[in-house]
Amino acid sequence: MITVDYPRALSIEWLRERYINKELTPAEVIHEILDRVQEDAAMNIWITAPTLEKLQPYLDRLAELPIGDSPLWGIPFAIKDNIDLAGLDTTAGCPEFAYTPEESAAVVERLVAAGAIPLGKTNLDQFATGLVGTRSPYGETHNSLRSELISGGSSSGSAVAVARGHAVFSLGTDTAGSGRVPAALNNLVGYKPSLGAWPTKGVVPACASLDCVMVFAHNLEDALIVDAAARGIENTDPWSKDIPKPVMKLPAKVCLPQGPLDFYGPYAVEYRKAWEAALVNVESLNIPIEYVDGTLFAQAAAILYGGPWVAERWADLGSFVEQHPGITFPVTEQVLRSGAAEEYTAASVFQAMHKLQAYKTEVKQLLADAVLVMPTCGGTWTREQVRRNPIGANSDMGCYTNHCNLLDLCAAAVPAGEAEADLPFGITFFALSENEGLICGAANTFLGLALPAPPKETTLVAVCGLHMRGFPLEKQMNACGAVFIKETVSAPKYKLVKLPTTPAKPGMIKQQSGGASIELEIWEMPLASFGAFTASIPAPLGIGKVELADGTEVAGFVCEAYAAETAEDITALLGWRHI
Repeated sequence: MITVDYPRALSIEWLRERYINKELTPAEVIHEILDRVQEDAAMNIWITAPTLEKLQPYLDRLAELPIGDSPLWGIPFAIKDNIDLAGLDTTAGCPEFAYTPEESAAVVERLVAAGAIPLGKTNLDQFATGLVGTRSPYGETHNSLRSELISGGSSSGSAVAVARGHAVFSLGTDTAGSGRVPAALNNLVGYKPSLGAWPTKGVVPACASLDCVMVFAHNLEDALIVDAAARGIENTDPWSKDIPKPVMKLPAKVCLPQGPLDFYGPYAVEYRKAWEAALVNVESLNIPIEYVDGTLFAQAAAILYGGPWVAERWADLGSFVEQHPGITFPVTEQVLRSGAAEEYTAASVFQAMHKLQAYKTEVKQLLADAVLVMPTCGGTWTREQVRRNPIGANSDMGCYTNHCNLLDLCAAAVPAGEAEADLPFGITFFALSENEGLICGAANTFLGLALPAPPKETTLVAVCGLHMRGFPLEKQMNACGAVFIKETVSAPKYKLVKLPTTPAKPGMIKQQSGGASIELEIWEMPLASFGAFTASIPAPLGIGKVELADGTEVAGFVCEAYAAETAEDITALLGWRHI
C-alpha cells in the first residue's frame, strides 16, 4: 500500500497527478478531509459539514466519468451557504430562512459535471452582509492562521476551508469584497470574474445587480481551471452574460493610487510597510506605471452603502426580516434596515445611477488596456475588536473593495508577502470587465510565474480517406502543419461511397435515416493553412460539418449527394482502410 503525505495546501495538479498514477483515490482523499474537518470543528468553518454518507453518490458517479475528459475529476470543493446544493439546506447564515433546494445552483451543476465533489456548505456573514466573518449565528469563523483575528467575510467559511486544507477550492460570492477580503486574510487567491460571466441562478441575492460568484484557491492556475468549467451564458439567468474566458496577457500599463493610502486596525503600520514592499515588486515588473487619483474609486465605493444601492438588499430580504422580528443577526438587521430609509426614493436611485455612469465613463478611459492595483484591504482586526465596533471595522475593510462591482470591474486578489509572521498581506488587480486576461497576466507575473504560450489558432479536421496516416495524401496534412490527434468514428448517420476517380477516393454522405458509423481520423490544423487546404479539394468532395459518435461536430470531408448515383456503395466496410 502506498503511503501518501498530504500537503496542507491541496491543489488540482497535485491530486490529478496522484489519481492518474493510481497513488490515490478520491475516497481516500475524502477520508483525509473528513479528519481535517473534525480537527478544526471549533473554528466554525462549516454550517453543513461533509459526511461520507452524503458524499458517496458523488464518489460513485466518478466511475462513469473519464478522468481525461473531466478537468475537475475527484476534486473536492466547498460551497458558501448562500449557494444552492441539491438536497442540502441553504441557510444564508440564518436558520429560520433555511430551505432545501431540489436543484443545485447553475455554477455548482457545471462543476459537478466536470467531475468535482461538492463537500458541503460553509459559514458566512449572514445574508452575505459583512466583510468580517463574525456576523453568523453559527459562530465566528476563525482566521486560518491566527485564531484571534477575523477571517474576513462574507465568504469566511469558504476561504478558511481552502486555507485549512478541507477543500482544494471553494465557491464564495462577492458583492462588495466578500471574496477578496477573506482571500487576503487567509493567504489565498480570490478570483472574481466579470459580472455575469458565471451564472448566479441558485444564489440567494444580496444585491442581485452586483452579485458575483467567485473562487478561492491556493494558486491562480487552479482558479482559472475552475473558471473554465463555471463560465458561460445561462439562458435561465437574467443576469448572465456571454463573456469569453480570459487569455493571459500583460497590460499596457499599471495604474497605482497616488499618495499615501489609509491603513487601519492594530496592524496599520505593518500593513503600510507591506504595501510599500508590494509597490517595489509591482514597479519591477517592467510594465509602465501611471499614478492616478484614487478619489474616483472612493467616490464610487461610497455609493454602495451610502446611497440607494443598500435598498436593493432590503428589496430582496426586507419581507423576511419584517415577518421574523428579532431573528436576524442584530448588526445585519441594522444594515439591511438602512435600505428602507425615507431618503432612498425612486428619484435618488436614478440620481445615483447617473452619477455612477459618469464614474464608469472615467474609469473606462483610465483603465483602457490597463490594470489598477490596490491593497486588498488596509488592515485587519481581532474578533473582539470587531464585536466592539462592528460597523466601523466592517466599513474599513471595504475601503479598497466596494468600488469594484459598481464600476463593472473584474478582480484578482493575490498574496503579496506578510505584514508580520502569520499575518498575510494581499493586493488586488482590477480591470474592465472585458479585460480579465490583463488581471490574470499581471497577477501571474507579479507572482513570479511565466505567461503561458498563446493558444494555437487551429481547427480540428475529420478525414476518412487518402489523407489518413499511411495513405498517399498524408503528406498534404503534414505540409499544412496538421497534427494527428486520435482515431474515432462518425455518428451512425453516414453512407460511404467509392468515387470513380483516379485514384479512387471515399465520399461520406449524411443520411436522413439509416447510415453507419464510419471510421475517421481527427487532425488539428493551423487556421492559417485551413483556407488553402479547403480550396484545393475537388468536387464532389468538400469540407463541411461531420457529426461524431459523441454528438459533437467538427470540420471534415463530406461529399455531395449526387455523387452516389455513379459511385459504389461501400458503407458495409465502415471505413476506407478496409477497401
